[in-house]
Amino acid sequence: MRVLFINSVCGTGSTGKITAALAEDYERQGHEVRIAYGRYSYVPEKFRKFAVRIGSMKDVYIHALLSRFTDKHGFYSRSATRDFLKWADEFDPDLLWLHNIHGYYINIELLFSWIKARPRMKVLWTLHDCWSFTGHCAYFTMIGCDAWRTGCKHCPQKSSYPASLIDGSRWNYEAKKRIFTGVRDLTLITPSKWLADLTRQSFLRDYPVEVRYNTIDTKIFRPTPSDFRRRAGLEGKFIVLGVASVWEKRKGLEDFVRLSGLLDPERFAIVLVGVSKKQIKALPKNIIAIEHTNNQRELAEIYTASDVMFTPSYEENYPTVNLEAEACGIPVITYDAGGSPETLHDTRSRVIPCGDIEAVKEELCAMAEG
Repeated sequence: MRVLFINSVCGTGSTGKITAALAEDYERQGHEVRIAYGRYSYVPEKFRKFAVRIGSMKDVYIHALLSRFTDKHGFYSRSATRDFLKWADEFDPDLLWLHNIHGYYINIELLFSWIKARPRMKVLWTLHDCWSFTGHCAYFTMIGCDAWRTGCKHCPQKSSYPASLIDGSRWNYEAKKRIFTGVRDLTLITPSKWLADLTRQSFLRDYPVEVRYNTIDTKIFRPTPSDFRRRAGLEGKFIVLGVASVWEKRKGLEDFVRLSGLLDPERFAIVLVGVSKKQIKALPKNIIAIEHTNNQRELAEIYTASDVMFTPSYEENYPTVNLEAEACGIPVITYDAGGSPETLHDTRSRVIPCGDIEAVKEELCAMAEG
């Protein structure tokens, strides 16, 4: 069987790692596997045998720029998509497994026209956020918007990803509804019950929806001793860790800033992984900031050296960082957002109402004393 995955990235980031792990599983079963991706040129060496690039970063930049002015994210990259679909015709997959198809790299109209012209091909689509059934945004819970249920318009989040200067949410909603519905053999997969429930209320409701929790590589993410505490000068401190691929607003970076002002610096230390150079300059001096790392063993060492993970996301699907932290032997404190509570299995882990920093402080103090 020939299996083709499509995702924004290959082997990096949460969705890239998930897709690559699935590709390896199919290869072990004897299938021919490829991963088509469109963002970032870097692919870890072990996954390059699967990688098929859609367009180039120039195409991504053009797509993003045009989207900025028109709010038609997913409707550019026509030439790059045509070239890719010519290759896909020759590869002739028996199974197509979509993951993130947003990210300024593929034309969704051309892609789904190609899919609908191949009725014998089985199609799976793992949704990692809500973008597939909204007129613009990837998440809407922070602002309490429910326009996606009946038809988006007057979008209050046009300036958020995928950012636009105008509001094209009504056109986008109707276009996505027309494009994404009507595939003969398509099954939707969500990594959380939370997203499955939302999907069943959307215009995608006629498709079967399965919940398949994401997994992690426990050969990598396991208790991994190191000298991180010594190197970071944190011996004797109770370390509160935060990890994200991108520390955007919904990930709760400001809540870490608030927390840093409440904790005794003689007892506690906050370590954040994944922050940008710009964010590092703006963070308080008592927060230790580490830029993004693709070295998973290094990340496992940092998890293991810490005492607790705090995930203050206000919008989440199924954050694998929580799984990684628990697998490395530390508990997690997470906000009651999206599918985050579904990730917790350690009896020491806790779920806190979104934004209740005082409750987080109390939990941390109790853990430090225990």
